[in-house]
Amino acid sequence: MFDYIQGKVDHIDVQFIVIETHGIGYQIHCPNPYIFQKELEETCKIYTYQHVREDLIRLYGFKTRKERHLFEKLLNVSGIGPKGALAILASGQPEQLVNAIEEEDEKFLVKFPGVGKKTARQIILDLKGKLDEFAPNLFQQDLSEAFSKPKNSIASKELEEAVEALKALGYVDREINKIVPQLEKEQLTTDQYIKKALQLMLKL
Repeated sequence: MFDYIQGKVDHIDVQFIVIETHGIGYQIHCPNPYIFQKELEETCKIYTYQHVREDLIRLYGFKTRKERHLFEKLLNVSGIGPKGALAILASGQPEQLVNAIEEEDEKFLVKFPGVGKKTARQIILDLKGKLDEFAPNLFQQDLSEAFSKPKNSIASKELEEAVEALKALGYVDREINKIVPQLEKEQLTTDQYIKKALQLMLKL
């Protein structure tokens, strides 16, 4: 297994990024690929998890080893695959996730795409009491310098990219349409739109 790959961020898609190193482009699926926007065409290090099936070999990537470890913990839960684990991590709210597991808050857990009552109960059974190692600021990103925009700039492209990212995470049009009016009031980057959207989704 690759522990990490370090190279230039060559491309960002709604589901993955491409890291180029030594003439090879590695397609790496991430919880939120747009957090790498600042590193586009720059060198960065991404911690990887290699998932192998009979018909597929895929790399998943994370900003930190702890984030990757939480992904692995989620994969150990019956009923959760890589796509489901990524969708949960994409919320960017690990503190609330860990707290919901410890407090056996099934109502919070079922808000994630693909998580029903049975899976929420399984998450609690498998992970309660086993997540103490994860620090409260595990996923916090410093956005203070990210993509500062003129106040009057139009963010339609960024919002459109954010909507596509939500669809890739498993949200349907009916859910997305409920929060778009609130997002349209903001002037945000794609990454910030996604974070805001995921926070609003959890309140539906």
